[in-house]
Amino acid sequence: MATDGEKKKAASTTKRTLHYYWQVTRKHFGLFSLLMVSTFLFVALLSYGNPYVMSLVVDKVSAGPVPSDQVFSVFGPFIFALIAINVCGQAASKLQDYAMYKLQIAASYDLATMSFDALCNQSMSFHSNRFGGTLVSQTAKFMSAYQLLLETITFPFLPVACSIIFTCAILAPRVPVYVAILMALLALYACVSYYMYKRILHLNEQAAGAQNHLSGELSDSVANILAVKTYGREDYERGLFDAANKDVVARDSKRMQASLTRGIVTACIAVTIMAAVSVFIAGGNAWYGITPGTLVMMFTYTYTVTNQFNFINNGLQRFNRAFGDASGMTAALDEPRLVADAPDAFDLEAREGAIDFAGIGFDYVDGGVKTRVFDGFDLHIPAGQRVGLVGASGAGKTTLTKLLLRLSDIQEGGIEIDGQNIADATQRSLRRQIAYVPQESLLFHRSVAENIAYGRPDATMEEIREAARRANALEFIERLPQGFDTVTGERGVKLSGGQRQRIAIARAILADCPILVLDEATSALDSESEKMVQDALEELMRGRTAVVVAHRLSTVAGLDRIVVLEGGRVVEDGPHAELIEAGGVYADLWNRQTGAYLD
Repeated sequence: MATDGEKKKAASTTKRTLHYYWQVTRKHFGLFSLLMVSTFLFVALLSYGNPYVMSLVVDKVSAGPVPSDQVFSVFGPFIFALIAINVCGQAASKLQDYAMYKLQIAASYDLATMSFDALCNQSMSFHSNRFGGTLVSQTAKFMSAYQLLLETITFPFLPVACSIIFTCAILAPRVPVYVAILMALLALYACVSYYMYKRILHLNEQAAGAQNHLSGELSDSVANILAVKTYGREDYERGLFDAANKDVVARDSKRMQASLTRGIVTACIAVTIMAAVSVFIAGGNAWYGITPGTLVMMFTYTYTVTNQFNFINNGLQRFNRAFGDASGMTAALDEPRLVADAPDAFDLEAREGAIDFAGIGFDYVDGGVKTRVFDGFDLHIPAGQRVGLVGASGAGKTTLTKLLLRLSDIQEGGIEIDGQNIADATQRSLRRQIAYVPQESLLFHRSVAENIAYGRPDATMEEIREAARRANALEFIERLPQGFDTVTGERGVKLSGGQRQRIAIARAILADCPILVLDEATSALDSESEKMVQDALEELMRGRTAVVVAHRLSTVAGLDRIVVLEGGRVVEDGPHAELIEAGGVYADLWNRQTGAYLD
């Protein structure tokens, strides 16, 4: 049984979902209005206009026989009215289809853009704690849920409202008692349906959450299929997937049982309504002098409105499913952006490339637990200096580069580039001043040329080739089946680790930014390739500020300066030769890696 907290959360999520959907609908209000008006006309003409004219025909026929030569003169106006009603009704139906399709297409574009922008502008902490496959699934469901809601409003719910209006307007002047009883029963039907709808809303959210988790498990296993196979863990992954799949079945079963219960209750009310209309139709003429035409209208209109109310049960079930499916992305859209541009953020331009970390305080939060990484951290890197960051794992090396890129925001102190506080600059302008090559190369499922030119899409083919040559990548690229047009596969899976890394380095070379950040950028290369790439990086770093994170100390030994981090603090700082002579932490690390001994 759901707790009050779960029900309140589901209701709050529903309101937020409607908020986002209304934002999109409001942009296309003309199409939305056209859809509503055409639906109103469609129901009015075909569901109510036809029976009304037919009731007049029945009354005319019941009044007495019409001579055969007077059929068209007597019934001609009715025939013309029926033809006109059906022509206009069908036109309204096609107009309804047009407005529906156009609105769904336009809204899907806007919702996809909204979701993409929200996910792309979220912090790395946000993405680190979520399955990529789950986010993709949530985005698809968020878009399809809007279409489901729109269709549900247009077909079951708007016709129900129209049916009530037309039934009251046409029958109330003729049989007010009957209309009063009918409306009371329909109100009871609507209240019971809504009450039961609210009771099971959270079940749909839970079912959608289970389905998203299932998608995430599948995505995680497929993305790491090599690890699954090489460790023979197919059965283990099958177990995780099966557990998630069984959770989906269990939650869908609960949703089904609740929906069936609601359907049985509302069906009983529908039977009661039809029993009431049967009594009135049977005795209407005898008790109240109701004409045959009006009796036909009573039955037809009551059957129509009751049938429409039957669809409400299905419509509410679709509402439940839609809001449940949309809940995951709604929560993601509501998630505060941990790294956001200031309202008056300026475009940063690194003229020289000097970097200053002043009084940095930073806590890493994982699972609600804070871990202090930096406390009052200071570091000055002059323009054009090549600095290596070394230290044991967890010392804060990579974290420092991520703070420089504003992939996470500091809690205390400030980071400046050429005296400009990066917190006051736009993230986009900041990152366009820094060429970043991480330990794991980041390649798209696109051509080699597109991957190299990613940081500078206007580059010519000659510039792309030159960047590849300087990164020692040209030779192997030209041996690929389609050369620079070869598609690398998802995350560059078609290439070796060293090849992927050299393409990533070529991308940084082509970007030609004033600041260069290398995070274990040569770790995947063999010794020969590393020497060639190091030569290319030496050329690239000349005249630029470079921050190089490395565990392999030979990578940083030739740099201008080496900063040794330990527990988020600078414990040693200086050129390679001085640190070796000092015999401290760096010298100890060097000796372990090279097997050398200090004199």
